Amino acid sequence: MSVPEFQNFMLPVLEIFNDKKEHTIKECKDAVIKYFSLTDNDIKELVPSGKQTLVENRVYWSITYLKKSLLIKSVNRGIYCITNRGIDLLKAKPARIDKKLLSKYKEYRIFSNQESPNETVEELNEENEIITPEENIDKLYNKINNQLAEELLDVILEKDGYYFERLVVDVLVKMGYGNFRKDAKEVTKKSNDGGIDGIINQDKLGLDKIYIQAKRWTNGLVGRPELQKFVGALSEKQAIKGIFITTSDFTKDAKEYVEKVSQNIVLINGCMLSKLMIEYNVGVQINYTYEIKKIDNDYFEMI
Repeated sequence: MSVPEFQNFMLPVLEIFNDKKEHTIKECKDAVIKYFSLTDNDIKELVPSGKQTLVENRVYWSITYLKKSLLIKSVNRGIYCITNRGIDLLKAKPARIDKKLLSKYKEYRIFSNQESPNETVEELNEENEIITPEENIDKLYNKINNQLAEELLDVILEKDGYYFERLVVDVLVKMGYGNFRKDAKEVTKKSNDGGIDGIINQDKLGLDKIYIQAKRWTNGLVGRPELQKFVGALSEKQAIKGIFITTSDFTKDAKEYVEKVSQNIVLINGCMLSKLMIEYNVGVQINYTYEIKKIDNDYFEMI
């Protein structure tokens, strides 16, 4: 048989987790191959880009949709287990899990449409019918990038703090800060950095510097005390420019505090950092490229 369409994968993938054990993406792939009795040719079939098999792609997106619907959850990178909601759904013995069924979950509707959680399913479906194909492509593009941004944060949190410090400096240099020479960026020593994790020279003589603090946090928000330490470190160096980057986010009090200090401090949270990594190709690579073409009226007018 040929590889079934994407939505047919979701029920058998969820059923794999019905044993309430943890499973990897590879285990899901092997299970659906057996479930659908796929041939070697089916297994080798590639997506249009030629960079991934169709089976891998459909298992990946099935897991993503199930996760966004809170039917399964991530316990580690590439490892998942079922949730109580997923158990309840399987107890109901659905004949099929598809986008229509998932739309009853608020979390899926938010993920799928990038819209307010207060909108009804009918309102979302009506909007899908009236948007243009180009608008729909934009929405799908944003959905894929948002998913990638989450995955980037998961990978970053697996690394140690020093790796994170080097990463954020790389991102800033890719953005054009201090990229005029090889030694324009510097990561300070692991210990005794005085609250400074990185320095970027903004001019060739190193007279204008940007000081960086990088906090790889897994729990809680960065509060005002951490920002006060950073401001103190900047004052000791008589610096006026600073960037504070975290995998988490900042409290309201912290954001208000940096607006009042004399130094120019930019706050970058985990969501913004991962999106900057995507935009400036740090830790990511191009997977698909599509060209959207239109009629060249000038050409036909010259004939």
